[in-house]
Amino acid sequence: MKILVILAHPKVKSFNHVIANKAITKLEDNGYEVIFHDLYAENFDPVLHHEEIPKNGEVDCIIGSHCNELSSVDGIIIVHPNWWGMPPAILKGWVDRVIRAGVAYKFIEGDQGDGVPVGLLKSVSVIVFNTSNTPEEREIEVFGDPLEIIWKKCIFGLCGIKNLHRKNYNVIVTSTSKQREKWLKDVIKTVNLVFPQH
Repeated sequence: MKILVILAHPKVKSFNHVIANKAITKLEDNGYEVIFHDLYAENFDPVLHHEEIPKNGEVDCIIGSHCNELSSVDGIIIVHPNWWGMPPAILKGWVDRVIRAGVAYKFIEGDQGDGVPVGLLKSVSVIVFNTSNTPEEREIEVFGDPLEIIWKKCIFGLCGIKNLHRKNYNVIVTSTSKQREKWLKDVIKTVNLVFPQH
């Protein structure tokens, strides 16, 4: 079984990188084949060009490869910081260019794009690991936890994936090494729960 891991953080020594590495190690320990992309390290181009927008639009070989991987995997893990209640632009661009019509979803015959799409992804489960500098209570009470809505309802829910687990670790900027170790144990626990040994 294959799991796709997508990391989106510009700082090589970020806690996001540590989370991704822990998740990958646990996946491999549990017997999964891992496909890993560090979007910043790969200089992923997030700009969606108008030629790509149609279902059968022309995409370059890099985007084609990402699309093929997304279609083939059994699960997905995404790691990114919370920036303004949104994923970093590079990850939003990955969503725009890779989670596309004909790959991740389709509209029923005769639908002109104004209906609810039918999900096409093979993946059963997704984990999204976030870091944030906003306290949990404020994130939920003041902002309404927009990342939960984005990933669960606006993206993966429409692609047919109902089993989404999201973990948010905060506040990063004031966290201690002891707190981070606790969070990393939770990362391992979450990966084990969603993608157990097989």
